[in-house]
Amino acid sequence: MSGVPQDDLDGRLAQGWGGSAPDGVHVNVLLARRGSSTAAAITTAFTSPSPGFTPILASLGPDQASYETVNPPTVILTKTEPAGDLGVTLVAGAAQVGISQGVLDVVADGGLAADQEHVVLVSLWIDPAAADETAVRRSARTATSRALAECVEGRSPVAALDLVRRRDEVTHPFYGGS
Repeated sequence: MSGVPQDDLDGRLAQGWGGSAPDGVHVNVLLARRGSSTAAAITTAFTSPSPGFTPILASLGPDQASYETVNPPTVILTKTEPAGDLGVTLVAGAAQVGISQGVLDVVADGGLAADQEHVVLVSLWIDPAAADETAVRRSARTATSRALAECVEGRSPVAALDLVRRRDEVTHPFYGGS
C-alpha cells in the first residue's frame, strides 16, 4: 500500500460502508499522529463518556483477562445510542471485532505500522434493526478497512472531481426532499 507518507496522516478523514441493511455498518475514520492536536481531541473524546456513548479502546481476546490492545490504538465511538442489549452486544462485540480486523487489515497491507505513533478514531453507526452478529462484524471490517485505506492512500482526484461534476444530481438515503 502506497499513498500519503506516514508523517502526513494527521487529521486525515474518510468514511466507509460495509454490508447491506439492516446489518450494514457505516463508519467515519479520523487518523491522528501521537502528540498532535488531533490526537489530543481523540483523547478528550475517549475520556468524556456519556450515557449510551461510552468510548471503547479496541481490544481483542478470547476472554477479558486475555485482551490485547489493537495497534495503532483505535477508539470507537457510536453515532447513536445502541438499541437495547443486542445493540450493546453488536457494538462492543461484533463491531469492535470487525473494526479491529479492518484496522489490522490496513496494517497487514503496509498502510500503517502496528505501533502507537498514530491513533485511529472510528465513529460507528449500526442500524437499530441489525440482528446478525457475524454480518455486523463483516460489515464493520469492510467499512473500516475501506475508510482507513482512503485515509492512508488518499482519494482519487478523478473521483473527487467526478463528485463535483455530479453535485446537482447527488442525494442521500436519509434525504426525502426533491
